[in-house]
Amino acid sequence: MRGAEKMNPDRRTAVAAGSLFLLTEVAAIAGAVLYRPLLGAADGRLAQGADTQAMLGVLCEVVLVAAVVGTGAALFPVLRRHGEGLALGYAFGRLLEAAVIALGIVAVLALVTLRRDAGASAGADAALVAFHDWTFLLGPNIALGLNTVVLAYLVHRARLVPRFIAVLGLIGGPLICASAVAVMFGAYAQLSVAGSVAALPVFAWELGLAGWLIARGFGPGSGAVSGAKGGNAGRGASAG
Repeated sequence: MRGAEKMNPDRRTAVAAGSLFLLTEVAAIAGAVLYRPLLGAADGRLAQGADTQAMLGVLCEVVLVAAVVGTGAALFPVLRRHGEGLALGYAFGRLLEAAVIALGIVAVLALVTLRRDAGASAGADAALVAFHDWTFLLGPNIALGLNTVVLAYLVHRARLVPRFIAVLGLIGGPLICASAVAVMFGAYAQLSVAGSVAALPVFAWELGLAGWLIARGFGPGSGAVSGAKGGNAGRGASAG
């Protein structure tokens, strides 16, 4: 019973982290869908209601920023048991990813302001779209890919989740980084079939990780029962 009670904080951490990962997926997809018409307006004019839709997308992205930071903060107490340096790197990496996304949010807000102004410069308009696209490439692609590799390596080494979930992250992280580099050099567009295919393993990794943490919690390698010895400690960890 005492072992189970000691596991409770880690069980809550697992549910919180899993829920935040799910929230990042929902908020990222909703935000992109809502403000995409604003970025794709070739003539620079806002369609009826497009500014309101874009602002709703911005709110989704604000939620995304908070959730991205939250995953790093929530997982840090568990990850530090298996490598404090990497755990810190992951937490700060998520902060960096969130900061780049926030810069993209500012670009979207500036676009809304410009396109409400009939006399706005077309050059400034195009520059803001380009600025947002680069933040999208550097944040939710390269920074996300690097963070995925660090976290997948840690959870694999510490046996916090099943191997197949960790492997998805170890494959998906480098793949989405490589895809971002390909986009940088003009191999294909950010929003393309090739880009979507390259993002699928990371998407599957985050969904699988979130589902496992919410449903099952951390694996027996979490080290949740600090200093406990013997079979009772092992059984208590497995029960969590």
